[in-house]
Amino acid sequence: MVAIAEACATGQFPMQIAIVLSDIAASGILAQAQARAIPSQFIAPGPFRTKLDDASEQAYVGALLNAGVDLVVLAGFMRILKGQFLRAFPQKVINIHPALLPSFPGLEAWKQALDYGVKVTGCTVHFVDQGVDTGPIIAQQTVPVLDDDTPETLHERIQRVEHALYPVAIASIAACDLKVQGRRCLKVAGSSCRQAA
Repeated sequence: MVAIAEACATGQFPMQIAIVLSDIAASGILAQAQARAIPSQFIAPGPFRTKLDDASEQAYVGALLNAGVDLVVLAGFMRILKGQFLRAFPQKVINIHPALLPSFPGLEAWKQALDYGVKVTGCTVHFVDQGVDTGPIIAQQTVPVLDDDTPETLHERIQRVEHALYPVAIASIAACDLKVQGRRCLKVAGSSCRQAA
C-alpha cells in the first residue's frame, strides 16, 4: 500500500486511493493510511479464517461502493473472495502473488519455490477470480533464487520487486491499457481514464 500511495503522490499515474480497508484492527496498513490522511476502516471478517462471512462481505462491498472505487487492489488480504464480492466488481479486483503463477499458488509461495529447487521465481499481478491465484495474469517479474537464499532473504527480494511492479500494473489498468480476453490480459492502446483504488 505504501508503494502505491507514494506512486499516487508523485503523480506517476492518474489514480488515487479512495479508501483502505483491513480485516485486522491493528494492522500496519491502517496506520499507514491514517498517516497519509487516506480514509481507512477496519471491518471484522467474521468467524472464518480463510474467507469473509456473508455479513462481512456485504460490509466490504458497501464500503468500497460508497467510496466510489473503480478497482479493488488487494495487498496482504489473505481471504478468498467469491460470490457477491466478485459480482460487485467484475474484473475489477486484482492481487499480487509472490511467485510466477501458475507455479506455487497459495500460501508461502517463496518457500514453495525454494523447497522445489527452482532457480528463478518472482511475482505476479493478476485479476482475482473464484479460484486461488488462478485469475488472468496482468504482469510478472522474475527474481533469481540464489544458492545461499533462505525463505526470509528470498521473500525480502521478491517484496522489493512487488513494490515496483504493483504500481506499474495498476497504472496500466488505470490508463485502460489492458483488456481481459478469456484467461489472458492483452495490452491495448486505450484512452486514458481515471480510476480510484
